[in-house]
Amino acid sequence: MQHTVCWEHQARKSTLCRLSVYSQLQVGFYKDTCSSVEFVVKEEVAKAIVKDRGLAAALMRMHFHDCFVRGCDASVLLDSTPSSTAEKDSFANNPSLRGYEVIDNAKTRLEALCKGIVSCADIVAFAARDSIEMAGGLGYDVPAGRRDGRVSLASEIIGNLPPPTFNVDQLTQMFANKGFTQEEMVTLSGGHTLGRSHCSSFSDRLYNFSGTLMQDPSLDPRYAAKLKQQCPRGSTDPNIVVPMTSTPSTADAGYYADILANRGLFSSDHSLLTSQSTANQVVENAGNPIKWKAKFAAAMVKMGQLDVLTGTAGEIRANCRVINS
Repeated sequence: MQHTVCWEHQARKSTLCRLSVYSQLQVGFYKDTCSSVEFVVKEEVAKAIVKDRGLAAALMRMHFHDCFVRGCDASVLLDSTPSSTAEKDSFANNPSLRGYEVIDNAKTRLEALCKGIVSCADIVAFAARDSIEMAGGLGYDVPAGRRDGRVSLASEIIGNLPPPTFNVDQLTQMFANKGFTQEEMVTLSGGHTLGRSHCSSFSDRLYNFSGTLMQDPSLDPRYAAKLKQQCPRGSTDPNIVVPMTSTPSTADAGYYADILANRGLFSSDHSLLTSQSTANQVVENAGNPIKWKAKFAAAMVKMGQLDVLTGTAGEIRANCRVINS
């Protein structure tokens, strides 16, 4: 059964709607069962970001990494067990994904207020929205009612999360597999406006591009020289991180301006210039930041509905790190 999900489109000063098959997700889902849920989550996110501004990017990325693997079911929060390696311990998430304690703190408070009511998956979705808004992006209503999954497998990361080496065709196909248009892929790629990256995600562009032992010629030389200072050849220090844009704590369209200046950090970022259609979108987003913010908010709402568990499917975990006994 389909229903309509709507959001405020600030750039157009109007309300836009899209049909959704997830009829059990709704804005205000906890109105009668745990009315303070969004306040509690926002308070925990705010406290965390005051101490560490980088957590805004981390919590946004957590939602993405959750939804693209098994859907938005909080599987990314589950700890590994002796018999199974969970998503959070995969090469794509460990050690780069963080912020789990923010979700834990919100869950602890909510269990004391409304025991067994609020899912970890919904907390992740609320926290991502709050992080984007606190970083300067547009806030948006989050349809809720997700339930938590009981399976988390590191082996399912491959083929579901795009690596930083993907080209534009590979990105387009992976996002299409999740039901997104190419324009929505470019829009969501703007999430790279927030955060930092380990050297290993882009060092091949500095020292061994395409196996040539040379620098990627598409990189701005001054930018490349700066990156080499921050990431010396052969460095494997996990504590070294590099800003992904010139404003890594602000949700703005600077990411697209950086790409146009050949300062996209990842190969996947630069690849958006290799197709005329995606290059046009990069130019448009760079030139109209407010419109991009509105498109990004809408795409996040859509992403938050990927393969969700609702009704009696899954469970409401008492502890976000382990399935209920």
